[in-house]
Amino acid sequence: MIDATARVADGARIGDGVEIGPYCVIGPQVEIGDGARLIAHVHVTGVTMIGAGTVVYPFASLGTPPQSVHYRGGATRLVVGPRCELREGVTMNTGTEDGGGITQVGEGCLFMVGSHVGHDCHVGNSVTFANNAVIGGHVTVGDNVFLGGQAAVHQRVRIGEGAMLAGLSGASGDLIPFGFASGGQIADLVGLNVVGLTRRGASRADLHRLRRAYRALFLGEGVFADRVDAVAKDFAGDPLVEKMIAFIRAGSKRSLIKPAQQQHRHEQRHDPV
Repeated sequence: MIDATARVADGARIGDGVEIGPYCVIGPQVEIGDGARLIAHVHVTGVTMIGAGTVVYPFASLGTPPQSVHYRGGATRLVVGPRCELREGVTMNTGTEDGGGITQVGEGCLFMVGSHVGHDCHVGNSVTFANNAVIGGHVTVGDNVFLGGQAAVHQRVRIGEGAMLAGLSGASGDLIPFGFASGGQIADLVGLNVVGLTRRGASRADLHRLRRAYRALFLGEGVFADRVDAVAKDFAGDPLVEKMIAFIRAGSKRSLIKPAQQQHRHEQRHDPV
C-alpha cells in the first residue's frame, strides 16, 4: 500500500493497512498507526507518531522543528491521535526541550486547510480547526473546541472545553469552557457556545443554570474573585459550572477574555436560551 514514488526511510514503523500515496516523504523516526492514510505529497519527519485511522491530505507537513529561537535541536516529539483528519496544507511542529518536549493532538479532530499547531501545544479530543486557524506555542485546547476560519490564538493561551472562537478573531487571553469569543484582532467574550453545548446533549435546564452562572461571574457587581467564590458556592454540584470555575481558578500566564458592555447587549438579543 506504499506508492512507488513515495520515500519511506529505513527505521520508520508502518502499521497494518497503512496507505502511503504518491510522493510522500516519511522520516526514519516516524511511526504510522494501523489503517492510516497519507493521500499524496505528505511530509512527515522528526519523532512523530500518527494515530490509527488518521487521514492526511496533500501538502501537510508534520513533525518539523519548532518555530522557536529556544529550540536546541533535541529529539522532541509530535503525537497525533487516532481517527483525525488533516486537510491540505496543515502544519504541526514538535515540542521544545523547555516546553515539555511534546506537541500532542487528541483523537477524532478535524484540521481544515492551512491550519497550524505550534510547538508544545496540547489539543484535546473532537476539536475542529476551520481553514487557516492557527495556534501559537504552548497553547492548551480542551475537548470539543471549535476555532473559526482564520482565527488566531496567542502563545500560552488556554482554550477551555467546548468553547468557540469566531472566525477572523484573535484570542490573546484564556477563553473559559463553553464560552464564545468574537471581535476581530482582540476577541471579547460575547456569551456561551449554546449550539455546541446543545449538540453534545446539554439540556435546557443545564443551559439556564450555566447562563445564570456566566452572568453572575462576568456581568455582576463587585470584585471578580469574590464573584467566583459566590458562584462556586451557589452552583456547587453542577458539572458544567464546576468546570468553568476550576478553569478560572487554575489560572495561567494570560488573563481571561472577558465581555465588553456592548457585547452583553448583543448576547441578550441573540442567545436563544
